[in-house]
Amino acid sequence: MQREDGLSIPAMRRYQGTLWDGLALRRQRAAADPDAEPRPVALPPEWEAEAAAALAALAPASRPASLPGAAEAWIRRVLAAGRKSGLLEEAGARHLAEGLRALLLTRRGSAGAEAWAGGRETRFVLNLPAFLEPEGGFDLEGYAEACALGVRALEALSGGRAQRLRLGFADLAGLLAGLGLPYDSAEARATAAGIAALTRGAAEAESGRIAARLGAREPVALLWPMPPAATPVPGLAAAARAALDAAAAAPGLRHQALLALALPDAVEALLGAETGGIAPAPGSTRPVLTEAGDGSSHWAEVPTRAAMLATRLHPDRVGALLAPVSELARDAMREAVAPFLHAAPPAPVALPAIARPWARPAPKSQAPLRRHAGTTLHVSVGGHRVALRTAEDEQGKLLEVAFSLSKEGAAFRSLMDAFAHAVSLGLQQGVPLAEYVEAFAYTRFGPCGMVEGDPAIPRATSVLDWAFRRLALDYLGRRDLPQPSEEDCLGDAVGSAAQQAPLLPLDLPEMPAASPRGRRRALKLVS
Repeated sequence: MQREDGLSIPAMRRYQGTLWDGLALRRQRAAADPDAEPRPVALPPEWEAEAAAALAALAPASRPASLPGAAEAWIRRVLAAGRKSGLLEEAGARHLAEGLRALLLTRRGSAGAEAWAGGRETRFVLNLPAFLEPEGGFDLEGYAEACALGVRALEALSGGRAQRLRLGFADLAGLLAGLGLPYDSAEARATAAGIAALTRGAAEAESGRIAARLGAREPVALLWPMPPAATPVPGLAAAARAALDAAAAAPGLRHQALLALALPDAVEALLGAETGGIAPAPGSTRPVLTEAGDGSSHWAEVPTRAAMLATRLHPDRVGALLAPVSELARDAMREAVAPFLHAAPPAPVALPAIARPWARPAPKSQAPLRRHAGTTLHVSVGGHRVALRTAEDEQGKLLEVAFSLSKEGAAFRSLMDAFAHAVSLGLQQGVPLAEYVEAFAYTRFGPCGMVEGDPAIPRATSVLDWAFRRLALDYLGRRDLPQPSEEDCLGDAVGSAAQQAPLLPLDLPEMPAASPRGRRRALKLVS
């Protein structure tokens, strides 16, 4: 018998006496992405909509999914493989299972998406802000134990065969905001290095304990990276040194490598982590797709978790804590943590700049590319939802643009992200916006057609056409750009010869360059 929340009656009996026993669950419908068919999911009532969407992505099949049911599927595989390999006895299996459930319920850690999907080659991620204590400290003992649990789970899941494991952490930016440390500061880098050192020491100490039981494969390192002598987090430097010393005292290690950061996936969203690894904070607000009472959906800007943490713990420093950082600051952070990792940290994914900061702006002595103002516009072009975000300097000059598209494939979205990044770099180097308007207004490709949500631009021949004509209106005061006709916006419209790219590298007759000025000659001015 299957219940509405996805748990069967036998499953509920199996959970008696565990942390799942008596857990209240909220049932709702969620989808892994805006185009997927929503399905019932059940998770704790206080978990947000992004966690429900993440659970829908992680739980296999299309039937109703619950957090206990989906989590127990991979926890059972961990225990079965651990018993078979000789790593886990019955008492150890029970302790590991309850530890993994506790990490997940407190949103402190979880196995990676591969484990949820049934795979054995996976990673284990720890959500750093979840280890913050109410008064603003960091649970050092709980974090070290979580590192050991993660290594034990990964070793068991591999059946004792893996020589390289992937334990990592996420949302360093959220932790720094909670601790009141600006990302681009020596104190933040010392804290990050201390966290990385503690993670490596705790992980290698557990690898040594496993080696004492199953046999060592690797010698203990003779040279160790030096952890920071002091950090702003009380006890962190001493805990990192003690963990590394405990690892050095092991007779040998079971693994060649243990600590590796990764780009975020649905597991980070389930845990509530907003960034992967050591990436900086994306801003003070984030776009969320919300459902209205009439069944329609719309995008809304809500505060990020980092902003809420900073506001609660450091209300007078929110702007400085969430100020944008330069590439030099990112490089400095990577250099601070890299000595303790067994693999180079991935480059952070470029995130759209969030406009209209919810928190107070940073002081003028902060980073030069400050986002004092901007806009976030949500429209529909040809039935496809599009968000255009801009960022400006103190004088209102456009500095950055970013796009969010809900229906397009990953390749198309990646191209649009790269395109927006290239335009932003050009704007910051002094390329006039008018040049971009001349180059990209009236370009033709799908989606195209009717524009909903922008009364000034009722039709567009492409997303770029709408975006750059809107930028021309907002930043250049251009009202001389005519609207394309309905025929111009049809999906099979071919336009004039000047708008066509040659299919073969043949010599073509001379013709005017395809520019908005030339394209406008082919358009009828309509009211």
